[in-house]
Amino acid sequence: MTTTTLPTSPRMTNPVALLDGASGAIFALMKASRQTDLAHSTLELVHLRVSQINGCSPCVDSGVKSAKQAGETDERLHAVVAWRETPYFTDEERAALALAESATRLADRPDAVSDEVWNDAASFFDERQLAALILYIATTNLFNRLNATTRQLAGRSWN
Repeated sequence: MTTTTLPTSPRMTNPVALLDGASGAIFALMKASRQTDLAHSTLELVHLRVSQINGCSPCVDSGVKSAKQAGETDERLHAVVAWRETPYFTDEERAALALAESATRLADRPDAVSDEVWNDAASFFDERQLAALILYIATTNLFNRLNATTRQLAGRSWN
């Protein structure tokens, strides 16, 4: 039997903290994504789901906290991982979550984001909202990859 030891410390300081301007640039992308009338709660759900897929513990941790501050319920937050099988999400939120999953799991299928997923999202969101949603998904994936690669831990700051 193989024993897995959980990391107790990051491999290195988070790259965002080490490189001048990186933090500001990434947070500018997040801020730009919020400059539409797209529901903030939808963005929070998308951030959480993408971070769950990528196994990014700091982003899951911060995503839950941020979503709760934005008014999300424990019931919905616990169900994000199984959003297809629960009654807690609107059709609009489901379309956003499906787009988030497809755009995160690009290599899982030949047509990474199928016309069905895209058209469903486009039926709820206008082009500006779709742009914000896609940018938010991509930026969350960036955060996830930085944190997972360097083994950043939940509950710790970037230092």
